Amino acid sequence: MSRFSRLFQPKSVAVIGGGAWCRAVIAQCRGMGFAGEIWAVHPKAEVVAGVPAVARIEDLPGVPDAAFIGVNRHATVDAVRLLAERGAGGAVCFASGFLEAEAEDAAGAGLQAALLEAAGEMPILGPNCYGFINYLDRVLLWPDQHGGKPVESGVAILTQSSNIALNMTMQARGVPLAYVVTAGNQAQVGVAEIGRVLLADPRVTALGLHLEGIGDLRAFEALAAEARRAGKRIVALKVGKSDQAQAATVSHTASLAGGDAGADALLRRLGMARVGSVPAFLETLKLLHVTGGLGSNRIASVSCSGGEASLMADMGEGRDVVFPPLNARQEGALRAVLGPMVALANPLDYHTYIWRDTEAMTRAFAAVADPGLGMVLVVVDFPRADRCDPGDWDCAIEAVIGARARSGRPVAMVASLPELMPEAVAERLMQAGVVPFFGFDEALAACAAGAIPMPGDVQPICLPTETISAELVPEAEAKARLAGYGLRVPGAARAASPEAAGAAADRIGVPVVLKGEGVAHKSEAGAVVLGLESAEAVEAAARAMPCEAFLVEEMVAGVVAELLIGVVKDPAHGFVLTIGAGGVLTEIMQDSQSLLLPVTDDMIDGALDALRMAPMLAGFRGQKAADRPAIHAAIRAVEAYVLANATGLEEIEINPLLCTPGGAIAADALMRRKDRQ
Repeated sequence: MSRFSRLFQPKSVAVIGGGAWCRAVIAQCRGMGFAGEIWAVHPKAEVVAGVPAVARIEDLPGVPDAAFIGVNRHATVDAVRLLAERGAGGAVCFASGFLEAEAEDAAGAGLQAALLEAAGEMPILGPNCYGFINYLDRVLLWPDQHGGKPVESGVAILTQSSNIALNMTMQARGVPLAYVVTAGNQAQVGVAEIGRVLLADPRVTALGLHLEGIGDLRAFEALAAEARRAGKRIVALKVGKSDQAQAATVSHTASLAGGDAGADALLRRLGMARVGSVPAFLETLKLLHVTGGLGSNRIASVSCSGGEASLMADMGEGRDVVFPPLNARQEGALRAVLGPMVALANPLDYHTYIWRDTEAMTRAFAAVADPGLGMVLVVVDFPRADRCDPGDWDCAIEAVIGARARSGRPVAMVASLPELMPEAVAERLMQAGVVPFFGFDEALAACAAGAIPMPGDVQPICLPTETISAELVPEAEAKARLAGYGLRVPGAARAASPEAAGAAADRIGVPVVLKGEGVAHKSEAGAVVLGLESAEAVEAAARAMPCEAFLVEEMVAGVVAELLIGVVKDPAHGFVLTIGAGGVLTEIMQDSQSLLLPVTDDMIDGALDALRMAPMLAGFRGQKAADRPAIHAAIRAVEAYVLANATGLEEIEINPLLCTPGGAIAADALMRRKDRQ
């Protein structure tokens, strides 16, 4: 039994306080049909919302499994201590003014420390939160109205924002809500730990997280592992971008990755599908409840309008979904139903020849369903019932349900606008195992999210180290450090004057590259010149540079592509590896992929293949392909250095990594770190 069992599935609840919020908790418990004991505590009132009240917690007739504490922050600490001493199962702390208010009130941090000390081992939610609703067991500690209803099974929603949670309960999309839990400022219990508790309930089919921050990375790794063991998917609505991740960075990698790259890479690594809006979040949870997750992002669309078919195809562009051509079996079965007048394609416009012929519609929809598809989307828009008769659409409902039953494949009904899918129809479809989608865009987002594969066991993330004031390491030294871990670098020599640079060119052999030292972005500063053919040319170029020291390097020939390989420490998520298009076009192309260290070969290949410039690496228009194993080796060398030298490291960037048919050579290296003295 979990230490949260009494809190989330109580047989008795105590409501401490007597204001409108506390009265609402009692009213909502009764309205939900809670069958257990409800006790009230108030120092003066004899009755609170119809419940006889006692003056003190010590006077309660028993030890409550769960308590809602709706008093001021100072009294909250005292109440938590008394409940913990009596052995209560847990409490919701409604009051604000703790650590979340530290910027406005210096006393907040001290009060939060006192709260934690008072609670001891007793679980507490919050402070500064609404609490929870358990629709499975008809119990809630919730000081407001809500829009849900009891269910036998459903999805759990966990959010740091009480208002977001409240709004989600009001959805009319047919999403079966099992739990809605708010975490507040997570003084004692974090989102990841609560999520594990919710996933452990066999009646919960999927978990939705609304996140403002990640917090404990190891706890999130444990949450993902629990989801894998349970075979349940997690969808995340992550908001907020970390300014910390870009603070004090100087590399192109930082601007390419952006403050949100670390969170995105983390969620992707853990198999948590990320969506960008509340509607997409709810639609994805609905899909996961019905299907458990899709086996593929290959989908089909079926509608009786060419306009809808074209719109669906266009809206799929830029999303991680694919509309594959119909195969021979699908075409044969469709032709038998639709006749010769319908052009067969995916998305499919089946016209209206078979409308009202429920059997024919069922056969057509079932014909499209195929083991090679993750989902079939049948477009149906219902008329508004207050001015029209929706009875003519019953044939579509029956046909979609019939197609799902006959094919055994995932099938959805999609309305182009949310208001064109009645909630009653959505609930009927859900009961029949059909996903009712409210909106084309949301349906496509849900299909993409639902098809994200659940990863196997993954290596622990390299945790971020303490952020320090780092210094720019000279390029030659940075290359030497990385070369010690296997990175290939050009032959080079450092020079303290233009004359010494010319002499170095003679020793290395022209053509050479001349670089000014002490400059982060050499191209922008005029501190790099390529293809110098003589010592005299090197001296002249050196005199024109705004530098006092120089680096002379051999010129690498036969380059087929230039990559950027960079690592930036994100204080919230770890060390973010960015692989992207390199050279002078880095920021213009904005073509990059981000991962968290450490990585696997499959992760590296996936990132390389996802680049728009991937065809150049594979050999484009008759050019030779880049040496893929050498690219892997270069990335692995950078990774090995980071993992061995994480303390004091802020960022590394190789730009460009010159990719040839026979190797991958770091032409330029930037490193910022601070070595302990």
